[in-house]
Amino acid sequence: MDPVIVVGAGPVGLSLALALAGSGVPTVVLDEGPGKDLPRPARTVVLHADTAAMAQRLGCTTLRDEGAYYAAWRTMRRARDTRRTTFEDGPAPAPLHVPQHALARGLRDAAGAHPLVQLVTDSKLDSLEQDGRGVTAHTRGAETTWWRGSYLVGCDGARSTVRKLLGIRFPGRTAVERHAVAALRTELPWPGEALLHRDPPHETTARPLPDGVWRLDWLLPARGELVTPDALVTLVRDSLAGWCGGSTPPYDLLDTGVHTLHHRLARSWRDGRAFLAGDAAHLLGALGTQGVEEGLRDAENLAWKLSLAWHQGASEALLDSYEEERRTAVAARLRAADQSMPVLRGGGGLRTLLPGSARAGELLLTDGHLGRGPLGAEPSYAPPVAVREVPTDTDPGGPVANVPVTAPDGSTVPLRDLLGRGRLLVVLVAPGTGVWDRRHWLGAGLMPRLAAAVSALPVRTELLVADGYPGAPAHTVLLVRPDGHLAATFAGVRPAELYEAADTVRCGAPESARAALGPSSTTPTTPTHPAVID
Repeated sequence: MDPVIVVGAGPVGLSLALALAGSGVPTVVLDEGPGKDLPRPARTVVLHADTAAMAQRLGCTTLRDEGAYYAAWRTMRRARDTRRTTFEDGPAPAPLHVPQHALARGLRDAAGAHPLVQLVTDSKLDSLEQDGRGVTAHTRGAETTWWRGSYLVGCDGARSTVRKLLGIRFPGRTAVERHAVAALRTELPWPGEALLHRDPPHETTARPLPDGVWRLDWLLPARGELVTPDALVTLVRDSLAGWCGGSTPPYDLLDTGVHTLHHRLARSWRDGRAFLAGDAAHLLGALGTQGVEEGLRDAENLAWKLSLAWHQGASEALLDSYEEERRTAVAARLRAADQSMPVLRGGGGLRTLLPGSARAGELLLTDGHLGRGPLGAEPSYAPPVAVREVPTDTDPGGPVANVPVTAPDGSTVPLRDLLGRGRLLVVLVAPGTGVWDRRHWLGAGLMPRLAAAVSALPVRTELLVADGYPGAPAHTVLLVRPDGHLAATFAGVRPAELYEAADTVRCGAPESARAALGPSSTTPTTPTHPAVID
């Protein structure tokens, strides 16, 4: 079967290619550029628990050396501390702040080392055609070449060629926010702590990086005068002096820029065998929302569905569910930002009418920056199967807790480490497993019946055991999607119900199987290497 063609070699395209390759699906990544990411210290990404775990799982090693976890988050208003949030034993790990070029370089290195990923530089897409069996793409650059793929995904940014060739509209709002940014090396009074300083209408954030480097952002009028170098240096000096007792500490200015943020959402994210992801499908970034992070979530959602389609065939409903789930989640994020903007950015209106609105606005902004609340929390998807025989702290459709789990081979790892392989996960909650020898629990209690039920499921599935799960009593069985969202919970082993839930997660058998003998008639296809059509 032909590889999946990924157009665009930014963090989203590379993540998608690696996620597919991790499931045994070959990919061709068409990179319009030369295959190098220019260092821009002032262009950074904030990753929260799910996306940081995803990048590490895909083999991005640069996060350890070039990223920094927040020691705390500090909120100030008119030079006075109003809130300080620490992350030790908190509800979520600290956010990870990393230069975008370091993230892209780490992913590119991992993709270059993977035998199922072919990186093609200096290749600009200029046409594509679809038929019932795949997609044919034409590129120009160092060589003029035709490529043949089973599917094609446009991860080629805000000016996406794929989106334009498909004729998909990209409506939205222009210049929602504008920020001056700078990366500099200096000493601030709060080593390693991120800062949100509000003095409406002014707003400044400071985020730490390794080696004493900080990224500073200043909110600007959406449509104002150009920010000159002198004006930017004044912003730097005034901010540092305000935080350091009135005198500007020594600093080394590394990089500067002005970012204008737009909010846009593509009308559709799928056209036959072609899909959109990342900035090609959506633009966001105001009020602490993270466009790159949402793009990584696109990649994780789409990868397991394309993997199933590539290996076994998938129903049209499953492929459609990518747009239904991800577009709905991003639209909710954009809607929350639009609804919050008058309160957080307006000079009057609701701010003057609602008591405590300033404090509520600061909390809303803080939650957005920390990956919580309507502006920042991990998405939940409306589950196609709402089996919830056992209530847990995670509702069906929500992201699962990252508990330690044990595989039948005896290895114990965090649950998130096993995501992204194109397989469902079945987790049995069995207190005491952590202290038992695996020889005892493998053949005891519910395990033999559960192992037999899992082996009969219509989708590749891995069986795991957890000593506990938040809110779940003993003998609870959790069905988890390959992207880490809870599909169903059961009280004990229910083979028929478990099969039905797994079949519903894949949105039913592929059309080819329905027309033949059913889901058991399909067999996985052996991966092949990408090939150029001469």
